[in-house]
Amino acid sequence: MTKQFRQMIFWVGALVLGAVLGSLHIEAVNNVCGFVASVFTRLFQFTAVPAIAVSVLTTLAMLGGNKETGKIFKRTIFYTLLTTLAASTIAAILFFVISPEALAASAYEGAAVEKIQNMNSSSYLDYFLSAIPNNIVYPFVSGNVLSVLIVSFVFGFAISKMKESEKKTAIMNVINGFQELMFMIIGWLIEILPLGVIAFTAQLVSEMSAGIVAGSIGKYVAVVLSGNLIQFFVVLSIFLLARGLNPIKHFKNMLPAILTALFTKSSAATLPVTMDCAENRVKCDKKFTRFILPMCTTINMNGCAAFILVTSLFIMKTAGVDLNLLTVISRILVSVISAVGNAGVPMGCFFLTLSLMAGKNMPIGVMGIILPIYSVIDMIETAVNIYSDSCVCAMTNKDLKDVVEA
Repeated sequence: MTKQFRQMIFWVGALVLGAVLGSLHIEAVNNVCGFVASVFTRLFQFTAVPAIAVSVLTTLAMLGGNKETGKIFKRTIFYTLLTTLAASTIAAILFFVISPEALAASAYEGAAVEKIQNMNSSSYLDYFLSAIPNNIVYPFVSGNVLSVLIVSFVFGFAISKMKESEKKTAIMNVINGFQELMFMIIGWLIEILPLGVIAFTAQLVSEMSAGIVAGSIGKYVAVVLSGNLIQFFVVLSIFLLARGLNPIKHFKNMLPAILTALFTKSSAATLPVTMDCAENRVKCDKKFTRFILPMCTTINMNGCAAFILVTSLFIMKTAGVDLNLLTVISRILVSVISAVGNAGVPMGCFFLTLSLMAGKNMPIGVMGIILPIYSVIDMIETAVNIYSDSCVCAMTNKDLKDVVEA
């Protein structure tokens, strides 16, 4: 019995135990599991931001503006746009095949509107403005992943352009030492992660006892979820096979990260586990994982693109907008561009879609109908996002491992 097979059994056992505990509906058990789940979520958030910073810093400091950096960056952008476009296009096709009916005004007015009015609906440009730091501390205190990436890119590139000297060596020693320290802590967190899986599963099973909303938006939910599942199991597998990679083996190797993404609903929080799986199980080179994965956490959002596209079309259909071919193509492009700039945090896609629809004066009260089931949608989306991140990384590693110098 291999080590990975034993780990697989251990993880499945944690899922089963968590499901059993959650189904008991014992308040004391639920409280303990809720506490443990919160602890793990905070630990993920604690390790994610510095992991992003030091990973991008060290990679850029070593490669800098060399042609190797350009090759990695271009290949990452190519695969990101390709997989995201595929996700959005498939979602559009499914929308017209399943064809969810437009909602009556009475279904989304009243209580639904009140929910949405109390939520953040800032513009898409406001999100990018908030990512531009006005001091060195802000990105790390706020946990803004895009802001952290901007700072890391600037500092990493600047270090690479410094002349070789004792000062540059001292700076690199500090950064490398901190990186080693962070990944040691992440390693400890991975070792005890099955405890978190038990707590997350128990919490989820307990919360889902009320069931998923059906009725008039059942077809809408079917479009979103089926689009994500097709992207996960079919489209990304085709991409991997096309590059000579085994999708079944890759899925097994990334399973801990996939499960973590399901429960945390945050690509950024899952990043430490994603990097660990990519490096130690998939065996991708660190020069790729520590540059590509932090960047993909922000720009590679396959699941988010599908949600933005389907939800936008659903709301526009409810508003009576003619969904002709040109309109659908334009919404596909908007969904891809929007997903690339989306925040890798829980409900990031929801707020982004809300902003886009509010800007077009669409009936955003529909978002209030979607809100009760968005938690489940968000889980699936995040799992698709991080799995796609790992696929982009694995494909780039395969393409460039013999081209980019160590």
